[in-house]
Amino acid sequence: MLDSSQSFTLPFSLLLFCFSLGIQSQQLKVGAAMRNITPDPLIAVSGGVDTPKPANVKKGELTVRAMVLEKAGERIAIVNIDNLGWPAVLGNRSKAMIKGISPENIVIGATHTHSAPDAYAFPDKSGKSAADMAYLDWCVVQTANAVNEAIENLEPAYLKIAVGEAKGKIAYNYYAPQLYDPRCGIIQALGSNGKNKDKPIVTLINYAIHPEVIGSNQGILSPDLIGPLYNRITSKTKGLAVFMNGAQGGMVTADNRLDKGNEANDWEECNRIGNLLADEALRLLADAKPQRDPQIFAQSKQVIFPIESEMMRFILNNSPLSIGTSDKNKISTTITLLNIGTAQVLTIPGEALPNIGYYLKRKMPTDHSFLFGLTNDAFGYILTKEDYNSFKRYEYITKTSLGEMTGEILVTELLELINKSPIPDSIKTYSSN
Repeated sequence: MLDSSQSFTLPFSLLLFCFSLGIQSQQLKVGAAMRNITPDPLIAVSGGVDTPKPANVKKGELTVRAMVLEKAGERIAIVNIDNLGWPAVLGNRSKAMIKGISPENIVIGATHTHSAPDAYAFPDKSGKSAADMAYLDWCVVQTANAVNEAIENLEPAYLKIAVGEAKGKIAYNYYAPQLYDPRCGIIQALGSNGKNKDKPIVTLINYAIHPEVIGSNQGILSPDLIGPLYNRITSKTKGLAVFMNGAQGGMVTADNRLDKGNEANDWEECNRIGNLLADEALRLLADAKPQRDPQIFAQSKQVIFPIESEMMRFILNNSPLSIGTSDKNKISTTITLLNIGTAQVLTIPGEALPNIGYYLKRKMPTDHSFLFGLTNDAFGYILTKEDYNSFKRYEYITKTSLGEMTGEILVTELLELINKSPIPDSIKTYSSN
């Protein structure tokens, strides 16, 4: 029989053990992983709806990168792939292979390089596609593998978050040079104990830009400026880097302008811009305070957009990927809100123009506002109804937009998502300072 001291010690030890488990379950954990998806041998690359162009050389490597966050039973995965865009029909196949994360908590975006294989299987006028379907099938598996490995790599972590203006010759708006958002958002996860204590695990960079320094007409397969960005972040932090694009529509592109109307369209210019953006991101992050106990939250909803563009209707309903629906005049997609510490993220299923981006950020309850463009889908340009087909300069982006009401519907639905989602204490505290 146990004496009185023994009968007290056992339950107390058990209590301490359970308490310790509770603390661990409440602690933020972060994991990251990547896969190389450079095709070997090289295949044709796509810069848009035209027929893919043959590639005979590569500059850099195409990758898919994943960042997973876990806390209090909630898991979120942020994934990005080096491609012009990544349709949900492919992303959903990857999600079905990912264990331990709800599909609606997985967001998959594209860097928007114009020098990667066609992921939409764009049909030609006869309805035929030149996309390499076997390559896309392989990328689907590699995407799932990256996320599953990131889950395996989960470790205790804390965050640093910053948003500020990236200085220097990085981006501009081809249609209106000053109409772009120079703000860069950064979320960095660092190990909180053990051998990785205070070492960066992954650094996420959110910035609005077309990575099209090289483009699709030079016979080069490349991640464009995002490759050097990744290399620079990794060389300086020793951790993984993930890039998520922003509201870069119409046309917020890389500032590779030279004198007399010429442009630099080579790998050296990709290195210049990618390195500069990486350095600016780390500069902005340098004074960020550690967030030791950040909250995380995810909320998604389905949104339906009418399809008014004849070209977009033809693409969506004739791609062999079966992107379209039985109703050829409508398309459904997912939008997502993420709260990560003091940061709030909204996803955009395409290329929203900067004025839409500015408006959404102004309505978000934190200065640490992030917009993930070309995420969950990429349905062309997203304009306000006032801009749609209103003047000659926007003829092309009107043609490659779903319709006049796309921007209006998107903004309304995203604001509703914000208003109906809880604002975590971390954002409330940050916003009140």
